[in-house]
Amino acid sequence: MNAPLKQQSLHCEVQSPFDGSVVGSVELTPVEALPAIVSHARHGATLAAALPRHQRAELLQRAATMVEQQTTEFARTIVQESGKALRQARKEVARCVNTLRLSAEEAKRHGGEIIPFDAYAGAEDRSGYFTHEPLGVILAITPFNDPLNLVAHKLGPALAAGNAVILKPSLLAPLSAVRLAECLWQAGVPRDALQLVHGGSEVAAPLVRDKAIRMVSFTGGPVSGEAITREAGLKKLAMDLGGNAPVIVMADCDLRDAAESCVSGAFWAAGQNCIGTQRLLIARPVYELFTRYLTELTAAMRVGDPLDEATDMGPMISEAQASRIESWVDEAIAEGATVLCGHQRQGALYAPTILADVPTTARVWREEVFAPVVIVAPFDDLDGALAAANDSDSSLQAGIFTSHLETALGVAERLQAGGVMINDSSDFRFDGMPFGGFKYGSLGREGVRFAIAEMSQPKVICFKRKRLGAH
Repeated sequence: MNAPLKQQSLHCEVQSPFDGSVVGSVELTPVEALPAIVSHARHGATLAAALPRHQRAELLQRAATMVEQQTTEFARTIVQESGKALRQARKEVARCVNTLRLSAEEAKRHGGEIIPFDAYAGAEDRSGYFTHEPLGVILAITPFNDPLNLVAHKLGPALAAGNAVILKPSLLAPLSAVRLAECLWQAGVPRDALQLVHGGSEVAAPLVRDKAIRMVSFTGGPVSGEAITREAGLKKLAMDLGGNAPVIVMADCDLRDAAESCVSGAFWAAGQNCIGTQRLLIARPVYELFTRYLTELTAAMRVGDPLDEATDMGPMISEAQASRIESWVDEAIAEGATVLCGHQRQGALYAPTILADVPTTARVWREEVFAPVVIVAPFDDLDGALAAANDSDSSLQAGIFTSHLETALGVAERLQAGGVMINDSSDFRFDGMPFGGFKYGSLGREGVRFAIAEMSQPKVICFKRKRLGAH
């Protein structure tokens, strides 16, 4: 269904993952244009920093209102370029609006503090404070799976902090980012303070290396993340490189509620979700009943045209990605795994799949699947479940279902993850909370207030007072 990207002259066609139709195009950025783009961004950083905080807040609020007023258009764009189901796309638009409004609010709060110099011997005659100042020019590189809200998570905080941004969205799904940029420009963001570039590594690498870029904010895969760290030099890096989310299901929880939450957590956006539920660890006494609920709900999902209101799950981003996960599951089956549901592919459509009896050596257990596949495994004791849950090189979020508060808090302390969701699947995210992972694959935190802190630098202002009696 989804053919390779077509480049004609300096344009790149954007194709629907569902049927391969061309839904738009973007102009590729010539490498020779990058020095001028960076020069404009440096000028834009001066303009952005000079904007009073209330003006930054006002323009972000205006942009949020524009996006909200164009919910239908934005949602259809998300569906057409990424394959996300229409109902889910509308939720992404709503989250983008929320992210921009949170950014507007934080723009007014992001100040500084008084420093108690007289708390230290030898500094009694000094007083002062610190402020948070913008870094300058930020390069934002965004993925295809949330092509609107993940862009907002970089642009909103960066502009709220007074920075300029060069945005490079995924070539697989750049159209939502272009629409968002147009709203921000119409709202009053200076053109030099927000610029778009389109291309692959030939465009990204020179920008990553450029000394004028003071921070790279990247969401994507670990291979690209490692390449960025090698190229970046002395600048700030913020990265979300994925996860392998475990969820523990205790025998005392509401099993039907847990199953419903986990179906959503595993198959939202066709499983192309860095905090999507991947490994379900279920107390043995309820393993069969919970698995039955999970399988029934999964088998009832409607998979197909993402523009159809009745569709629960659309295609993966490409036929190549659907074929990739099909082969991973085949590998797991060869190693002893059992398919409880799914594992059928038609082009880029891959049926939501549940696997049991998966060896911990299998790729679907050890690596991020980034696909509509979830593993179920029973456990006999909580220590063993926690050991299995923490058996991963990357960890963004995790979850536990239980009716006992003491159990929930104890497990939350011991799970090695950037966030632990209690009585919810791993994929819950509020756009104002700190978001990032433990272990390999995460640098810094997103979440509006926390991203603004990453995109700022403290400046100390210190006054030395003249001593009494001095002339």
